[in-house]
Amino acid sequence: MKLDPFYLIVDSAEWIARLVPLGVKLVQLRIKDMEEIALRAEISRAKSICASAGCTLVINDYWQLAIEEGCDFVHLGQEDLAEADLSAIRRAGLRLGLSTHDHSELATALDANPDYVALGPVYQTILKKMRWEPQGLERLAEWKQCVGPRPLVAIGGLNPERLAGVFRHGADSAAVVTDIICNADPEARTREWLEATAPWR
Repeated sequence: MKLDPFYLIVDSAEWIARLVPLGVKLVQLRIKDMEEIALRAEISRAKSICASAGCTLVINDYWQLAIEEGCDFVHLGQEDLAEADLSAIRRAGLRLGLSTHDHSELATALDANPDYVALGPVYQTILKKMRWEPQGLERLAEWKQCVGPRPLVAIGGLNPERLAGVFRHGADSAAVVTDIICNADPEARTREWLEATAPWR
């Protein structure tokens, strides 16, 4: 499987409506703490927008809803992975991405045979408090050796200026959150990312 080199992560269908039509081909909907009815509505809207734009939609955490809503890709953190029914996910035909932060988590992830592995934070991130120090580019190269042919996603503190190093050290896709949604002009920044990742597309 090949992932688009630009992996946008946002927390609402509204962001997807704003940014996906600009040419985004891979987006994750990561919503925390929302009641189920509203969450289903967000997933349904995001799915419709992505289908129209030819964009792959990844649902974070909510694998049961992803199955019920007919989605085709889910991303799980390590805690979610421990509680997830991987057999149900596979039976539903969902592709699976998994987060990793250390060697133990990588081993756990590879045992689940995911469609991609994510490593983070590569650089210091302001997205959330992390108990892990920045992993750095050399760790990316090490992870690529471990994951083999499956795609490796880099996340954490990325910006267009850092992409060349990230891809040179083995990442197949670069995930971004705050560099876009916290930017004064998210649409313009998204276009910068699309242009910067074009050589690896």
